[in-house]
Amino acid sequence: MLWLAGSGSAWGIGLSKQIQWLEPPLSLQKTQTHRSAKHSDQVRQIALESPGRTLGETKHLGVTIVAAKEEESGKAPNDLKPFGEITQNAEKLEGLFTIYRQTETGKIYLEIQPEQLNKNFFCTATLASGLGELGIYRGWPLQDFAFQWRRVSNKVQLVVPNFNFRPEPGDPQRTAVAESFSDSVLSVMKIESIHPERNSLLIDITDLLLGDMAGLTQAFPRVLGEAYRMDSEASYIGEAKAFAANLELETVHNFSQNGNSRSTPQTLADSRAFSLKVRYSFSELPENNGYRPRLADSRVGYFVTAYQNPSDLSRAEPFVRYIRRWHLEKQDPNAPLSPPKQPIVFWIENTVPLEYREAIREGVLMWNKAFEKAGFINALEVRQMPDNAAWDPEDVNYNTIRWFNALESGLIALGPSRANPVTGEILDADIIINANALRDIRQQYQKLGGELAGTTPPWCFEDMALDSIDEGLLLMAKENERWGKLLQSWEQEAESEVCLGMEGVAQAAFGSLFLGVNQQLEGANMEVYIHQFLRALVAHEVGHALGLRHNFRGSTMLMPEDLHNIAMTRNLGLVGSIMDYVPVNLAPPGSPQGDYFPVTVGEYDVWAIEYGYKPINAASPEAELPELEKIASRAGENNLGYATDEDSTNTIDPTAKAYDLSADPLQYSLWQMENARAVWGKLDARELPPSEGYSALRDRFDTAFRYYFSNANKASNYIGGQRFNRNHPTDPGARLPFEAVPVEEQRRALALLHNYVFAEGAFNFSPEILNQLAPSRWRHWGSVPVRGELDYPISDRICEAQTAILISLLSSRRLRRLQDAEFKNPPGSVLTITELFDSLQTGIWSEISAKNNPAITISPMRRSLQRQHLKILMNLVLQDAKSMDNATNFLDFLIALQTLNAPDDARVLARHQLREMATTIDQALKKRGNKMDALTQAHLEDSKDRIIKLLDVV
Repeated sequence: MLWLAGSGSAWGIGLSKQIQWLEPPLSLQKTQTHRSAKHSDQVRQIALESPGRTLGETKHLGVTIVAAKEEESGKAPNDLKPFGEITQNAEKLEGLFTIYRQTETGKIYLEIQPEQLNKNFFCTATLASGLGELGIYRGWPLQDFAFQWRRVSNKVQLVVPNFNFRPEPGDPQRTAVAESFSDSVLSVMKIESIHPERNSLLIDITDLLLGDMAGLTQAFPRVLGEAYRMDSEASYIGEAKAFAANLELETVHNFSQNGNSRSTPQTLADSRAFSLKVRYSFSELPENNGYRPRLADSRVGYFVTAYQNPSDLSRAEPFVRYIRRWHLEKQDPNAPLSPPKQPIVFWIENTVPLEYREAIREGVLMWNKAFEKAGFINALEVRQMPDNAAWDPEDVNYNTIRWFNALESGLIALGPSRANPVTGEILDADIIINANALRDIRQQYQKLGGELAGTTPPWCFEDMALDSIDEGLLLMAKENERWGKLLQSWEQEAESEVCLGMEGVAQAAFGSLFLGVNQQLEGANMEVYIHQFLRALVAHEVGHALGLRHNFRGSTMLMPEDLHNIAMTRNLGLVGSIMDYVPVNLAPPGSPQGDYFPVTVGEYDVWAIEYGYKPINAASPEAELPELEKIASRAGENNLGYATDEDSTNTIDPTAKAYDLSADPLQYSLWQMENARAVWGKLDARELPPSEGYSALRDRFDTAFRYYFSNANKASNYIGGQRFNRNHPTDPGARLPFEAVPVEEQRRALALLHNYVFAEGAFNFSPEILNQLAPSRWRHWGSVPVRGELDYPISDRICEAQTAILISLLSSRRLRRLQDAEFKNPPGSVLTITELFDSLQTGIWSEISAKNNPAITISPMRRSLQRQHLKILMNLVLQDAKSMDNATNFLDFLIALQTLNAPDDARVLARHQLREMATTIDQALKKRGNKMDALTQAHLEDSKDRIIKLLDVV
């Protein structure tokens, strides 16, 4: 919506000075076959040259890497301390790497065997503890990378090899390629000693671990880069465990305050300092395990590992792309259905509350249906982490589903995987789930932060704004002295999917609110609702862990009337892909309720797993292509469409959006806006539990308000929309890459916006309800009371939401797309710029254009909307970047920004409409001025004067 395996016979647990050795039960060994499988013809390891060479080559997994020039002879320098002198009083842990820990100094020494030099290993870094806010969460993945230990003279380098460029073995270009593109040296450590018998090297890795190898400051720059600095003196190395196939090290990093910042965490006991734990896992990169990479296809959504092959000039492009997937092999290769030799096992962490474990288990196992199509029975298993487990969730040998607590629910869950950077083989995957999200859903509202301060639109209108802004304009706007930093923070939140996460919780919270006010969530029904939500959430994240990307076309499978037919939704599925962000499935008023969330994977999911995991008898990845093409060529079939993040992050395709539903998303959005209106009509403080005050009613009102405008925004995407198809020209039933949204659908969307967003009667709230919307008055950490006016700012809320949609409709990007549509489609089959302008002017200024209405009264809501419409038209005419600097509020800044670079047709049409409006207003004032109330007359006079003033200078 947004990334190791090992097994061993000895498990070392270092406790103070005691070393305890345990034999792991087979049930705890996740990926033993990954280490010991037979030699692969396609992925091979060629023996390394001995140390001391002047120019050596590492050939690993078909990749040639030229090592650094070594000037030393491999002999121990005379000034080195004896090996035993350094290690004699140290705690020793033997495993993949033997480590020595000096208990007095806290130093960690690592022993590198001669055969471990210039060999590929894998490192992962995971946040083992967090702050519970600002994105710094327990279990957050930080880094994963392949590395080598390389000796240069009397030092050892930790080097990340460059796998991005891979000439074929025997290609004369290999030396030129190696010298054209650099490896990355992350750290250099002095050789402390050399073992006299083993010739192994001893290095001190203390500074390496206590530095920022995990990239903490890069991952969380707003907090760890600005507000706090890492205090190396107060940091230390914690727990260490050594196994035959991996080494586990924990570091504790202390941070101290680094001046004033807006990003100071609220959860701290003392804001001056905090600590974070990082778990490092080191393991061998799998080799010769029988895994064959599989080539990717743009029609099927997998994460990919990509590199360039400069040797094959016959290719249309130099990139080779492998999908990221697990190594699954059938126990019986000849059987149509067979269990895997080694299933994909997920462990439920022992911190997960008991009442949620079954839903999590079902969410994981939901995918076994898809794997049966690929020929596997029980490809996935779920096991429970014992309360007294001797292993940790961060251990690379275990895929875990973990629980974390947070102050807010901006992130619901995260399901990354970590893959071999050479082959794409997934080696480890861990899923983290935010406990606070489930609390918000149960409470039927979501805490969305502080009230408006008169500067920013509410509730993640960031997505709407960023979607409508040209990239060039966005770069310019971020340099704006007053508003640039806010835009940058929006962009960061959009990239981290915070808004999408908040939207997901808001969707589910509204669902429980809607069902609650309709007395449909009493007793066991709430548990069914939470169970379905959590099961679908886990299935989505497990899909990521299997290698699948988002598919935002997945929710458009069923017709609206079939969404609540459980005979269909429990067989075919509610959606075509669980990899979409699926909204809560609420029946329209008066209709029976079906499933709230998907209960099975969809048709696309089954097809995608078949592409990625079906065993194919072939000698190489290229030899698999004929069979893979048979699968991928079905992309043009119904329910197999694919649209991922980069297809949904602009307004071009209204069917590739998060949180839409049904084959007619417009109808679904209309139903949901009616549901929001029904909630507004039933909210009453008298229905609240005795423990809740009026502020809970305010939170629920906001939840419905956000839900209402979220669905309105989906309708705006139809205006000038085009559907983008990924199928290939030779696919059966292939469509053109771009297809304009039928003009009838665009007009339906525009009519919906007029009736539900801009119309006089769109918001008829009970005065009694508005006067019950009191804010919370608690003042302490994590709870900041409303400052300034205490009453609910209903006029501002409505105007801001209306303006955000109006800006999007008249943004320069959308207007250019409307202009281009006239070139790309037959005459009369498109919504033109002229029709859009006329429709908005007629609807928004209907009071002065109505000929059979002798008296004119314009309500406060409509006056605000008309002023905003007037501002947008005037900015379209002016095209003045200085207007951004003169903006007194953020909405005015967005209006100035998003109207820049509009097509000339839009500019001259805006000028033409302004002249017409001035004439119409003047006629209304002359003919009916004596029948207007004072505010209506003053508003129209001011509007006319502003238009005339503008037209006099342009």
